[in-house]
Order: sequence, then C-alpha cells, then structure tokens
Amino acid sequence: MKIGLTVNGAPIARDVEPRQNLVDFLREGLQLTGSHVGCEHGVCGACTVRVDGALVRGCLMLAVQADGARVETIEGVAESGVIAELQRAFRMENALQCGFCTPGMLLAAQELLARVPRPDPVTIREAIGANYCRCTGYHAIVQAVLRAARRRDGADAGTPAGADGGYIGRSVVRPQTARLVAGRGTYTDDVVVPRLAHVAFVRSPHAHARIVSIETAEAKGFPGVIAVVTGRELAERCEPWVGVLKSYAGMKSPPQYPLAMDKAVWQGEPVVAESRALAEDGRDRVTVTWEPLPPVVDAEAALAAGAPLVHPELGDNLVVDTRVASGDVAAAFREADAVYRDTFDTGRHTVVSLEPRVVLADYDRADETLTVYHSGQAPYMLADILSRHLRIPEHRVRVINKDVGGSFGLKIHTYPDEIATCALAVMLGRPVKFLADRLESFQTDIHARDHRITAEVAVKRDGTILAMRLDDLAPVGAFSTYPRSSVVESGQILRTTPGPYRFRSYEARGRVVFQNKTPMSQYRAVGHPIAALVMDAMVERVARELGLDSIEVRRRNLVTADMYPYTAPTGLFFEKLSHEASLDAVLALADYPTLCAERDRLRASGVYRGLGLCVFLDLTVPGAHIYGTGGARISSQDGTTIRLEPSGKLTVMASITEQGQGTDTILAQIAATAVGAPIEDVRVVTGDTMVTPYGGGTWGSRGAGIGGEATLQTGKALKENILKVAAAVLEVDTLALDVRDGHVVDARTGERRLPLAEVGRIAYFRPDTLPKEFQSELTVTRHYVPRHQPLAYTNGVQLSYVEVDVETGIVKLLGHWVAEDCGRIINPMLVDEQVRGGVVHGLGDALFEHCIYDEHGQLLTATLMDYLVPMAVETPDIWVAHVETPTAYSEGGFKGAGEGGVAGAPGAVLNAVNDALSPLAARVTRVPMTPEVVLRALGRLRAGR
Repeated sequence: MKIGLTVNGAPIARDVEPRQNLVDFLREGLQLTGSHVGCEHGVCGACTVRVDGALVRGCLMLAVQADGARVETIEGVAESGVIAELQRAFRMENALQCGFCTPGMLLAAQELLARVPRPDPVTIREAIGANYCRCTGYHAIVQAVLRAARRRDGADAGTPAGADGGYIGRSVVRPQTARLVAGRGTYTDDVVVPRLAHVAFVRSPHAHARIVSIETAEAKGFPGVIAVVTGRELAERCEPWVGVLKSYAGMKSPPQYPLAMDKAVWQGEPVVAESRALAEDGRDRVTVTWEPLPPVVDAEAALAAGAPLVHPELGDNLVVDTRVASGDVAAAFREADAVYRDTFDTGRHTVVSLEPRVVLADYDRADETLTVYHSGQAPYMLADILSRHLRIPEHRVRVINKDVGGSFGLKIHTYPDEIATCALAVMLGRPVKFLADRLESFQTDIHARDHRITAEVAVKRDGTILAMRLDDLAPVGAFSTYPRSSVVESGQILRTTPGPYRFRSYEARGRVVFQNKTPMSQYRAVGHPIAALVMDAMVERVARELGLDSIEVRRRNLVTADMYPYTAPTGLFFEKLSHEASLDAVLALADYPTLCAERDRLRASGVYRGLGLCVFLDLTVPGAHIYGTGGARISSQDGTTIRLEPSGKLTVMASITEQGQGTDTILAQIAATAVGAPIEDVRVVTGDTMVTPYGGGTWGSRGAGIGGEATLQTGKALKENILKVAAAVLEVDTLALDVRDGHVVDARTGERRLPLAEVGRIAYFRPDTLPKEFQSELTVTRHYVPRHQPLAYTNGVQLSYVEVDVETGIVKLLGHWVAEDCGRIINPMLVDEQVRGGVVHGLGDALFEHCIYDEHGQLLTATLMDYLVPMAVETPDIWVAHVETPTAYSEGGFKGAGEGGVAGAPGAVLNAVNDALSPLAARVTRVPMTPEVVLRALGRLRAGR
C-alpha cells in the first residue's frame, strides 16, 4: 500500500505493508532509529514521535494511518535546535544513563514546557509519568526539566562543581550523552548489514510437555522463509552446556541445548526469514503436537515424595542443598530471653530493561569468522562460549557491544535462543538477527528473587542478638543458568544476611529446586536485597516486641568501626565498613526527629504513616573467588590499553563495558588524571573483543574497582614513558619533569616545556632525533585483578517514609533517604544517579513487581500492562549522602556503586509499612506489598478473595 507523508520536513512516498506500525516504518524504512521499541503496547513511551503536532506512540499507530500526516522524530526535532536547552539540561543533570528512553522523555518534556513554561516537580512527574526509565530513578530527569525551565528565565545554576587537581572526585558530564540526546545512539537493533535474515521461535504453550511430532512443511514453503530448523538439527551443530559451579558441593543440572528436542520446559523451534514479520508468519505455520505433562510450579511441592520430575534422569528436583554454620547456635538459643521467628516470601520478578535482548550474528564462510553484535555486558565471556560450543577457534570469534539499552545483570547469561541464532548464522553462512519482543522477554529473560525464608533470632532483653537460624527455599526454574548458575543468589542470602551485625552463632540452610518456570539467575545486587530485608525486619521485630528503640537496637548489634578488619560468622571478610557513620549520616540527612514528630502527629488524626530503616551490604569488585573457583570461564581480571596519539590525544581501550553507568566517563577521568591530560582529549573505546584487552566486562559493580584500577596503572605507566621521551628531547632527568594539562612541564615551577602533541610527533615521526639506544613506548597495557581480598564490600543505610491507606491497602511513597559508602568516589553525579536508579529497582521489588504464574505454570504477567514497574509518579524524591571508606588494597581505593541502592530499599519500605501498620497490630512479611497483601495483613480481605 502506497503512502505519502512528511517526515522531519522532507516529503516521503513509500510502499508499506498494511500491518506495519509507524515506528517500524520509521526505523526500518527510513533508518530513523532514534525512536525505540520497548513494550509494543504503548506503555513505555520509547517509541514516542510527533504526528501533526501531537505526541503519539509509534507502536500503536499503523504507518498507513500516517498517510498525509506531518511526522517529527527525535532526529528532526534535535536538528531543528528547538530542544537544545533540554538536551543540555539532560546532559548536565545526568538525566540519562543507557539513553534508550531519552528520545521519548525529551519529546514529552518539550510538550510539557510548551504548555507550562515553569512547571513544578509534581507537574513534571505527571507529564513524564507514562514514560518508563529503568536506569535513572526519574530524579535527574525532573531536575533537568527544571533546569531547562530556569534557562528560559536566565537563572541556570551552571555547571556542577568539582574538586581541583585532576578529575577524580569531580562531577564530569558524560561526553557520549551528546549523541544519545540527539537520537544518534547505535543499539544492536540499529545495526544494518547486507543479506540480514531474522529468526522467530516457536515457544511451548505448556510449562511441561513432551514433543510428539513437529510438522514444518507448510512453514518451509511459505514465501520469504529461508529455513526451518529443529532442535535436533541444531544439536548436531552445538555442544550442550551445563550450568553447574563445582564450588557448590553436590550441585546438579542437566545438559542444555539451544532448543528443546524431546521435551519442552519452556521454549521451541526457530524459523528464519527475510523479515521479522515473515519469520513470525512462518513460525505460525509450524505444527507441533504436544503431550502435556504435570508441571512443577511450587517449590515445596517440588521436593515432596512422588512429585513430577522436571529432569527424571537427575532423580529428584533438588539442584543443591547448602549449609552454613558457625558458633554454638543451640546454646545461644537456650540462653536467650526471647526467640522470634518469621517466614518471608519475596516475589519472583524480572529485569525489564527497556531495550530487550537482541543479537545479530554474521558468519563469513570465506575466512571462517563469526562476528556477533550483542546487547550484552561481557563480550569476552560470550566469545569463549561461542567458540567452545559452536566449535569455532576463539581467535575467529568477534563480539561487539554497541550501545546497550540497560542490562542490570540480565545480559550476562547464556540464553538458548541467542546461541541458536549464532548457530543458525553458521549453518546458513549469512547474518541472522533475533530480537526478543516484550512477551518473549517476560517468558525467557532470567527471573530472580523468588524465595521463601524462615528466620529465627535468639535475643537478650536489652535487644542483643545472640544467634540466628535461617532456612531458604529457592525455586529457580527448569535449568541452572549457564555459566554463572542459578544458585548464587541463595548462596549470597545465606552468607550475607548476618553481615552488618556482630553475633557469632549462626546456621543457615539453602535448598535450590527445579520447577517448570523461566530460569532464575543473577540480577542487580544478587541476594543482598533479600538478605538485608530479612535481617533488618527481624531487628525491627526484636525492637517492637521488647519495647525498645530500633535505632538503639541496631547500634547495640552493629559491627563497630574498631572491629575491622572483621570476618563474619559465614566466613566473609570485611576490610573496613562504616555502619555507624552511615546510620548517623542518613538520620541527619532526613532530619529523622522531625519526620518522627510528623508521623506521630498525623497518626493521632487517623493517617497511618511509617518510617523504616534498613542497614545493607553490597558485594563489589569480585575476584576469582566468585566464579573461577567453581570452574566457570569468567575472567576476574580486566585490562586497559592507553595510546598517546601523534596529536597528543589519548585513546583508551578497556575490557570493562558500558551499559549507561558512565563507565566510559570514569575511565576517561582516571586516565586524564593519571597521565595529566585534559579530559576532552581522551576517547574511550569498550565492548569489542577485536580491539580491547581481555577481561571480564561489567558485572558485580566491578567497573571502577577493577577496570578503574587497571586504567590508573596504565595511565601512570604511560606518563612515565612520556616523560622518558621528553627527558631525552630536553636532555634533563625525568624527575625534573611532570605532565599537566596536556603539556610536559617543569616539575618544580610548572613551566611548560613540551605539548604532548610534540612528544607524539617526535616519537612517531622523528625518532631519528632521539638517542640511538632509546625506544619510545607510547602504547601501554596493564591488567588488574584483586588479590588481597575476594570481594570489596560496600555498605550503607536507607530510610523510607510511607503512608498506608488502610481502606484500600495502597502504599504511597513519601520520601527515601540513602547514606552509602562505596569507597573513593570518582564522579559524584554518576554515583548519585546509580544509587537513585538502584533504589527505584528496590521500590519495584517492595511494592509493584511480580511474575505471577497460575497452577499450570502459565505466566500471567507477560506485558507491561500486567507487570507493574515504578514510573515517575509513583517514585518519591530520593536524597543521597556519602561516607567514603576507600579500600587500602588498591591504589585508587575504588569500590563499586551500581547495586547498593537496590540492596537496602525493599527492607526499608517493608519496615516503613510495618511501622505504619503497628497501631493496628498488623505486620507484613511478603513482598511485593500489593494492596491485597496489606489488606490481608489487616484482616480486611478473607482467604480465597
């Protein structure tokens, strides 16, 4: 069907399929890729464009409906200059991280400012309330809109201030955000290569079923279909994998192939075609005859005698049974004045990064190389997996991470459909792309946080905790995820729950079980949000039962500053943490006494408000202890190469990757500081196994602690080499020289002697003028791996303030405060927004997010209309303070900041809700705390309703 329309001021005439939506037409037909597809149901706002002056969701409007219309995309709006102030403000406030939501946010903000030139924060939140951001926590977006409004009035607050003397500790604006606010990011789905084919998968409609037969003839004959491939055909091309870590004694999981063969536990066959739409048409013409089998959906039922077995060859549904014990628990419980016991249920949920999983694999038969564009976090890990399982020499596998639209741990796992896509590219000798739609994302992205934990504490009358018992039951789906496994979350809960507190007698058991659901695995702040929730909920219970102040109970039991270095009863080593200082900081930040007085005053009038604290730990900078000792081929070291260009500029190539956290920027700050160059002269390259040094990539908050330290050491070594060249040119001792602001200077007076461009010119083009025995080395690589401790823990305290409507069960978030100690801070602005974004993940855990299955194992929350995530209107203001305790085990003193915000938020909100309900003698031990959960706790909703 032919349509004519104006796009960004240019007349366009095209033939389109009647079913093609507007955003796909813009992206695929016109290569205007600034508008993104995030949900396909008009919920997230990533596809926002302007049609005849009105904002529309491009995924809900057909291209044919735009016939004769005037369409504007982010590219056209940006080029016109009308949103220049908004773009600048978004960059200055760090109001974008991955940038995937940013075009839609900018257009929504522009529309607001056209209507309301001086909006207040509430109005801004309402205006962007239908645009989803998984990264920022919305605070910075609100501040950016306020800044843009002030600029119109000539009252801009200016550039964030920073420290003098180098770039470490300064709030430097991320250079790469310039293209993201213009809609010029390049995400994997934006990559265009010749002869590209698309794959769609037949998914099992049953949670557990035997495959009786597969009929593919009709699909193979459908126009545009290139191939239909069964699981058995792919199995011949791919070695299976097993998601087991040897460090967990007795752990088991069966071999897994790219596709189901005899039995489905949650997914099926691929169809390859010339377009995604044709692939889906062909997929719908594959006929599978299924024999449904009894599903295993409940964790306790999975362990019952006679339960259906997910994998009969393993003998039972138990993945692993782990025990941890220290001290004399039985004696401590006998000596206790009181014992308190609770069972906590934490709801299964998933990552919901706005950019879905996507992979484009291109196999060149001529030189036998596989190039994979992947929205991921660990390119070398994926290259190793593809090499081994597809039987391709590793040096002939290249993995490229372009811009990544959020990850949070989602994109460090091996997904069968992604391996199948790469295998298909090898089979067909042409590029093949798989892009998960949102339904597939909910069904196949890793899930997390599904636990039933029974905790029991023994205490003295003064609130001293003597001992603790803990039992964790964790159902993790049909397979243990490869290569990181699905047992680490339970292991972290067992080992970190008592972490901030000083009692020495502790025993814990963790049972991980199979079930016919999507596999669970590591997701942002693995296990820590649950551990902190359980521990601090028990602390609150102790205080309430004994009539004590909960802050004083914490002070009585926390590990104090004079006790470090400290080894926990679970064996975890803590170099130095700051629980007391962080608690003091968060109470001061929030003006806690004033909040308490307000809460108490309102309670007298029937308004139920509550305050909740949560002390938390977070694992950062993981060494080989986490995965290497378990046999997983996951690098615990990272490397950085820095090259001085002939122009005097620096090119930094790092194995640490960027998904929106600001990794590129902090590496540039460290490199510029270490070498002595202006930061604008530094370019950072990451995410390409053909270019960067070997390393583990980004996960476990290791970017600053490992990648940053590698960059620091590389920069220092390059500076030393620069000074050697300069000393040879100037015929002075290297100790008489320094590098500052892009020049070699006199170390004592600061007088400029040589610009770095002159050093580069001589070294590269006139080495004949240097001493004959001298060889310049202006490209330097250094690697770093933490050796002195297996992990560098961070810590903090969070405080939440809520109001509970006891008639409806709705919890309103009024404010949230965080004091975090993440070591030496490189870029305060980036750290603050990492904390806020993490907090909002945790608020989702606490109140909204839940993957709900029925008794047949069918996922009921498979779209963003059913699965609730925090949006701008639901999210409160979040205030952040810092305590800095650098690690002494690295020169930079860096730890990690990406996950601590998540770790304490669910527990703080749970404790706040229970504080609000305390006058009514009600208590909640389940998250998310939906209205139903709250009303049941209040006894206002009967069982079965």
